[in-house]
Amino acid sequence: MLGRFFLFLGYLSISALLGVWVDTLWPKSHAMSIGLVIAASSWMLFDSARAGQFLNWLRLGGGAESGPVAGVWGDITTRVRRMLRDRERQTLESQARLNDFLSALQVSPNGVMLLDGEARIEWCNQTSAAHFGLDLQRDLMQTIGNLVRDPGFASYLASGDFGSSMTMPGRESSPTRPVTLSVQIHPYGDGRKLLLSRDITVLEQAEAMRRDFVANVSHEIRTPLTVLAGFVETLQTLHLEESERQQYLALMAQQADRMQTLVSDLLTLSKLEGSAPPGTDARVSVPTVMRQLENDARSLSQVLGEVDKTDHQFVFDCAFDGFLAGTANELLSAMGNLVSNAVRYTPPGGHITVSVRPCADDGLVFSVTDTGPGIAAEHLGRLTERFYRVDRSRSRETGGTGLGLAIVKHVAQRHGANLSIESTLGQGSVFSLVFPSQRVVPPAGADTATVSLSVRPDDPLSDVVATSYRE
Repeated sequence: MLGRFFLFLGYLSISALLGVWVDTLWPKSHAMSIGLVIAASSWMLFDSARAGQFLNWLRLGGGAESGPVAGVWGDITTRVRRMLRDRERQTLESQARLNDFLSALQVSPNGVMLLDGEARIEWCNQTSAAHFGLDLQRDLMQTIGNLVRDPGFASYLASGDFGSSMTMPGRESSPTRPVTLSVQIHPYGDGRKLLLSRDITVLEQAEAMRRDFVANVSHEIRTPLTVLAGFVETLQTLHLEESERQQYLALMAQQADRMQTLVSDLLTLSKLEGSAPPGTDARVSVPTVMRQLENDARSLSQVLGEVDKTDHQFVFDCAFDGFLAGTANELLSAMGNLVSNAVRYTPPGGHITVSVRPCADDGLVFSVTDTGPGIAAEHLGRLTERFYRVDRSRSRETGGTGLGLAIVKHVAQRHGANLSIESTLGQGSVFSLVFPSQRVVPPAGADTATVSLSVRPDDPLSDVVATSYRE
């Protein structure tokens, strides 16, 4: 500004000197005064032109380099240009942070939706659009109440009481594949709302499974307990003959064994779910396991056999002389469950074939084929559920707990195997465990580990366990 002042004084001084010189030539011409007026006017015109150039530069957005470059207006232009650049950089940084924030919301597993004061959709992420069946382009600025027609949600939105969440079916929900959403609205700002949605289908299913599990366990234990309590009361209050007393004690022992079997299976499932997947160091001899399975199957067949009826016809075919890598007691428990189920559900005289054979991709297939009553197609998908039975009375008569196939499924998953079930009603069933090549050890490659089978009655996984050691 000081330079601008001296420049103005310079204009006036030069004009005054010119006026004095003219007055010496033409006295009384007032040239000095006229020169000062002309100098001031020239200065004002010059300064106005510079100001106009600056204003025009501002009207163009301040981005062009055509603004004043010298003097005070040049300094102002430079400073404003620097301020605009700083503001533009800050805007870009803010926009980048906003984009990062929106990108984070887009990948959120929960639905996020912004509503204005009229409950119109201002923005929502892909998850929220999938939850409510929205089109991100078409449905923006549409009223949410017109798009989500669930009565429960409409009442929740109209009530204005958003202190708690509400549940509703998702847009993709169907009777065969239900989808449950947890929805809650959070007011913010000037009448705006944040709508959060979460898919709780898995949680709902887990809670339903927990309720069913508790109910099933209670039911399974209550029946033998009721029988035991009745017999105990009978023994305490009545004078019985020795034969009757022995009969009641035998029935009580049978119910006690049933409860012990149930508890053992529950401990098995708990151990399978709570432990780490088995490694590949320990290896189980497949022929040894097959011999153990054959002995157990024939013993169970004799126990379950009826008088004057032929026992089951067994075929044990082991076409593999190698090893399986994994936990021996788990593998024996899973295979033993499949074999014992075949024995329990196949009528006396029926045929049961147990085989082990290599398959494609260097895998191994363990299969159990029976000529039992078969299983209807609608039951196949639920056979591995805990306590699920096709015929409850038949299962209890044969001593089943409803947990055997659930144990088989967990053991298969832990060893990377697949459980496949094929059945034709009235013709029989085929249960197969397909082990991957990573679990299959040929005979020549099994010289680093030795596996033996021994009886361990206290182990909840199986009556037979494997002990492995490295040479």
